[in-house]
Amino acid sequence: TIPVMAKARIGHFVEAQVLEALEVDYIDESEVLTPADEEHHIDKWKFTVPFVCGCRNVGEALRRIAEGAAMIRTKGEAGTGDIVNAVRHMRSVFGTIRRLGSLDADELYAEAKTLQAPYDLVRWVAENGRLPVVTFTAGGIATPADAALCMQLGADGVFVGSGIYKSGDPAMRAKAIVEATTHFRDPEVLARVSRGLGEPMLGLSAASIDPAQLLETRGW
Repeated sequence: TIPVMAKARIGHFVEAQVLEALEVDYIDESEVLTPADEEHHIDKWKFTVPFVCGCRNVGEALRRIAEGAAMIRTKGEAGTGDIVNAVRHMRSVFGTIRRLGSLDADELYAEAKTLQAPYDLVRWVAENGRLPVVTFTAGGIATPADAALCMQLGADGVFVGSGIYKSGDPAMRAKAIVEATTHFRDPEVLARVSRGLGEPMLGLSAASIDPAQLLETRGW
């Protein structure tokens, strides 16, 4: 069967309860929906269904993991076809992970305070050079090359929505992005799968969006 991932509003634990009762495979506590709670995310430890949550930086990622997230995705800016924010968030996450590996114990305590994240998680990241859960990228991925870029920057995988479903030939573009994600270091494969895909989604520059309307800023 095809796995079903359903979105719940940030902090709306009753929506999550309903989705778990419906036996969805994953719940995305998503900034794409209007948040239900301005201070609290869902306590994901109270559920058996796995949650995926978005982040812009390591601090946000570790706070979501501390709440019980089983998967992290960098946010980007959903629905735009503009990958710049996704790249910014990925470079922030993976750059901070590399930097944590160079800090001593005293510096890690200070860094945990700065990141507003549990010290034990910060230390784990420093020692292992990665987040303790799989890390996908989302928000603005619209082409096979976009997907390969995210993979080469360090993502474990990608989420693509509008980039596929708002394109001229969703089935062909989805197949091409899957192949690009598998063979992300092979430019010949990337060139081949990028041919003849039809019209891409109509893009929107993330820089043109009113900051108050940005989806990526939702969550804390």
